[in-house]
Amino acid sequence: MRIVFAGSPAAAVPSLELLARRHEIAAVITRAASPQGRRRVLTPTPVAARAAELGLPVVEANRLDAAATEQIIALEPELAVVVAYGGLVREPLLSAPPHGWINLHFSLLPDYRGAAPVQRALIDGHGVTGVSVFRLVPELDAGPVVRMREAEIPEGATAGALLAQLAELGARELVEAVDAIAAGTAVFEEQTGAPSLAPKLALADGALDFTQTAPALLARFRGVTPEPGAHAMLRTEQGEGERVKLLSLARSGAEPLAPGEAALAGRTAVVGTGSAPLELLEVQPAGKRPMAGADWLRGRGGSATFEVGA
Repeated sequence: MRIVFAGSPAAAVPSLELLARRHEIAAVITRAASPQGRRRVLTPTPVAARAAELGLPVVEANRLDAAATEQIIALEPELAVVVAYGGLVREPLLSAPPHGWINLHFSLLPDYRGAAPVQRALIDGHGVTGVSVFRLVPELDAGPVVRMREAEIPEGATAGALLAQLAELGARELVEAVDAIAAGTAVFEEQTGAPSLAPKLALADGALDFTQTAPALLARFRGVTPEPGAHAMLRTEQGEGERVKLLSLARSGAEPLAPGEAALAGRTAVVGTGSAPLELLEVQPAGKRPMAGADWLRGRGGSATFEVGA
């Protein structure tokens, strides 16, 4: 089939690669290059970089406005495919391809409709998730599903690791869907059950409140890692909170501590929660490099207190 592919992050690359092997990619639509890193170097999206390597034409557009719509329609695609593009598809573009638009979503729809399904599933403590391929309709992630595959969530997986796993699984399901559409054998079924929503995460979603239980804190840590990142506010003598990034946490068998109280337990740094303590494996204080939690705590005299509560 002649396809227009829309995607931006690394999670969309496996789908682009598999589709390019089996179908004609008329163009790749992706978000514009943006400043990245401390030096703010203008960097293309992972999809744009891989499309260039594959010799595919790239259209950079942060939104599918009138100009982008005209350009895509002129390509006369039979089908359009979306994987984490980062923009909405509206009419008349939505109805332009004869076979419409299909989307790879990283949840078992109608669960977790929205921008952060993987992160929200981890925060909520789920052990199972999956991928869905569905037809785009005007309502958010509400179209009929053509392919769905369940996947267990590995113990301790972060959102970054789980998304990479689902990207590979989803790419295979997406290609199966496109092949079926091309063959005229695809069957789309309406979503059933009550939907749940997965809105985009903000920086505040990464804040850990140590009055919560250790399992709840680990679930949130996994869900916000690597983005927007887990952090806690350190209580200082001046009374102003100092943000400390929490890069790696683990269960600990140390003696209980008050919620938010951090101390050395042998060679490890631990912090009290609403249940059992957690080990601070790696942290990054404001303005400093990442370091072992124990080294950080020793540099503070062996103890620290994080702010807790609202």
